[in-house]
Amino acid sequence: MKIVLLVIALFATYGIAQTEQYQPSRSAPEPTKLAVNSVPKDYVIGSEDVLAVNIWKEPEISRTVPVRPDGKITLPLVGDVQASGLTPHKLEDNLRDGLKAYVANPEVTVIVQEVKSLKFNIVGEINHPGSFPLAQPMTVLDAIAVGGGLRDFAKSSKIYVLRGNARLPFNYKAVIKGKKLAENVVLQPGDTVVIP
Repeated sequence: MKIVLLVIALFATYGIAQTEQYQPSRSAPEPTKLAVNSVPKDYVIGSEDVLAVNIWKEPEISRTVPVRPDGKITLPLVGDVQASGLTPHKLEDNLRDGLKAYVANPEVTVIVQEVKSLKFNIVGEINHPGSFPLAQPMTVLDAIAVGGGLRDFAKSSKIYVLRGNARLPFNYKAVIKGKKLAENVVLQPGDTVVIP
């Protein structure tokens, strides 16, 4: 009788352990931030980008700041400083000059933490139209995926990209079949993908 109880207890324990092992996670994964750890040296800062401004040995004036729509950031001691339209290196120079009156030999580092100024638009017969960040290279096909895919009545062979005054055709059906791959262009900031 003891052996039977022992076997039942072992199976019960094993079953519970197996059940706990294969339980799906109850908490949803944390959403990932769209961040850029290293941007090209010639990257030009834009509105809505998030910058980490570090002044060596001066933690009380170091900050993580968003670039306002007027293109400026605000820091202690120097106040409002133009950031949009400058490279991080040029902004470092400007901040260094502004801080010299208050800090001896200021060492300034500017890191672009989040690229939010580079965007593309997608409109028309797409499940999630709108403006989306373009922090990494993205093709027209990628943009359609980000937009949630085409709606049922989308004219998939008549899609185009508006780039300034140019209209670049994109035939979705042909591209997904491996044809007309040249039409799957890499998007540029300000492009609008139109799904008729």
